[in-house]
Amino acid sequence: MQAYIAKRCLLFIPTVLMATLLAFLLLRVIPGDPALVKLAGETGDSSFTQAELHDLQAKLGTDRPLYVQYGKWVWGMLRLDFGESMFFEEPVAKDLAAKFPITLELTVLALLIATIIAVPLGLLSAIKQDTPTDYIARIIAITGVALPNFWVGILIVYFLVLLFAWMPPLGYANLWEDPATNLQQFIFPALALGFFEMAFTARVTRSSMLEVYREDYTRTARGKGLAERVVIVRHALKNALLPVVTVSGYQFGRLLAGTVVIENIFMVPGMGKLLVDSVFHRDYTEVQAIVMVITISVLILNLVLDVIYGWLNPRIRYS
Repeated sequence: MQAYIAKRCLLFIPTVLMATLLAFLLLRVIPGDPALVKLAGETGDSSFTQAELHDLQAKLGTDRPLYVQYGKWVWGMLRLDFGESMFFEEPVAKDLAAKFPITLELTVLALLIATIIAVPLGLLSAIKQDTPTDYIARIIAITGVALPNFWVGILIVYFLVLLFAWMPPLGYANLWEDPATNLQQFIFPALALGFFEMAFTARVTRSSMLEVYREDYTRTARGKGLAERVVIVRHALKNALLPVVTVSGYQFGRLLAGTVVIENIFMVPGMGKLLVDSVFHRDYTEVQAIVMVITISVLILNLVLDVIYGWLNPRIRYS
């Protein structure tokens, strides 16, 4: 196991390097100059001279060759220095420290809601195959897969205002200081964010459970006289959860990236909203740092999931 983890950690290096290269180059392909956007102001009609533009470009470092800018940025990250925001002129690490916990809380809550609903829904659909219960569960799952999360978010806001004349409180209340307000702020964004993942996980759980339910060891356990609940929970469900764990890593990455839209719909001041604002302002350092935080988070989670495989299925070996 230790050798396997060491090999996976070594694979982080080329993956992270590729992510840094893509994040750096793609931002430079997008039209727009950070110095020009900053001098033009929010309205875009502020006046400035060409000399002022050159001075600001030199200050931001965007007048240097691309390989010099890339090397400086990567070297700074190796020293855990994300640099300074080109637009707001504040340390990027300070913004990430403030915004990342908000986005992480929203992502974890969405994944938790999706899993809590999806696993029993898929399990029930498999046990009650080809019954009205199964049909209803499948309709819910298909609907969830068909509707994009931003549309679900808009519908939630629309019906909350139209039917109940209520909107979730704006801003952010710390979970440990004001949990009630925090739950009001995050429950509906988390539902909108996790609706697709809930439907997808329910379909995976149902398919996996139907396959495991017909295996010889399940029939043997039932033939030994074990209660059906014990057969399902102890023998079938544990093995059926392997594909669910597999897609969870993929879903976590989707959810983390999906907060970009949901946070803007519900005005959640997290990393997704910061990313949109940074792209709008052509804030290269801010955008690059956010991309790298998401990339490294997903890589670490995938490693953790690989270790969990071994616990769920002892037949898996890493040697």
